[in-house]
Amino acid sequence: MAYLLNHPGEIATLVWQHLQMTLTALAIAILIAVPIALLINRVRWLSVPVMGLLGIFYTIPSLALIIFLVPVFGLNATSVIVAMVIYTQVILVRNLTVGLEGIDRSVLEAARGMGMSLWQRWWWVQVPLVLPVFVAGVRISAVVAIAIATIGAKFNAGGLGRLLFDGIQTNRIDKIWAGSIAVAILAFALNGLLLWLEQCSQPANQQ
Repeated sequence: MAYLLNHPGEIATLVWQHLQMTLTALAIAILIAVPIALLINRVRWLSVPVMGLLGIFYTIPSLALIIFLVPVFGLNATSVIVAMVIYTQVILVRNLTVGLEGIDRSVLEAARGMGMSLWQRWWWVQVPLVLPVFVAGVRISAVVAIAIATIGAKFNAGGLGRLLFDGIQTNRIDKIWAGSIAVAILAFALNGLLLWLEQCSQPANQQ
């Protein structure tokens, strides 16, 4: 803990790098996951092959996946971010698909009967109903992304993992503890924020 207090500038820089990688990966992952889940919701037979493929990617060890991506994207944060996007897809797509399938069809029929267009039904009916489940998926994905970003420091991506790997190489226990504590605090903070958003997105009658 002393290292964290004695090096605030370094810690702030590493936290920002870590958070930047995580948020960038989550934003890209969401942009990819939403159309995939909508396609699965409309073409149901795609669920098995798509989720099966995403599940296979999820079983690949993160270190091995990043190594596989390095020749394509380089020894930098890009390879780590791509790995984070791939890993979080299965969580985001599954949660959004489950949320969409859980919407009562009579609600959509009622919205259609009121003259709502396809876009209006999506934005005013489906999004509010599916949002709590989807935010829960984003929360889990964020924790996974933070963990992978920590490993990414080994691939010149920066972030709090640098403290861990530098500490291991130089036998500095204080750096190892500082890195571990900082990553844990960041994960708890982001998880807590998204948990609050998840609770806020619940319908009033379920809160």
